[in-house]
Amino acid sequence: KAYNLTSVRDPHDMLIKHILDSLVVSPYLQGKRFIDVGTGPGLPGIPLAIINPDQHYFLLDSLGKRITFIRQVIRQLGLTNVMPIQSRVEQYQPEVRFDGVLSRAFASLKDMTEWCQHLLDQSGHFYALKGIYHPDELQPLDLQFQLQQKIKLMVPELVGERHLVILSKTDKQ
Repeated sequence: KAYNLTSVRDPHDMLIKHILDSLVVSPYLQGKRFIDVGTGPGLPGIPLAIINPDQHYFLLDSLGKRITFIRQVIRQLGLTNVMPIQSRVEQYQPEVRFDGVLSRAFASLKDMTEWCQHLLDQSGHFYALKGIYHPDELQPLDLQFQLQQKIKLMVPELVGERHLVILSKTDKQ
């Protein structure tokens, strides 16, 4: 069955804009359990799971066709460290919280932290993959979140800016 999950059609562009763009965050991830919220076709979760077989990735999306596609990819690639979940992020209640919450083109930092804070372990991190970094996006964050790091990412052959914004919980409620 064919799925229309991305507007990028050229295989070379797919490699750069989706696969390499997903993989460049790997060195910055801390922990073993990650949830990729609004994963779409499994980005960045599936590429990260392939190169990090010792880590576990939970891929969350509300659309059934995306989760069906991800299940097919998991089967075809024989991935044992990926779990697809069909749910809205605010309704999903994990039994165990995650070391990291990943998002790529998902939401503003404020919305991400509000909608996903119940998913994150106290010592965990939010990893937001962004295009252009806007420092003013940090202003509306609750006091219980702080900027850990902002990293300018270098994606081979990609025209345009890419950043990784890493947030952590504070002790403030």
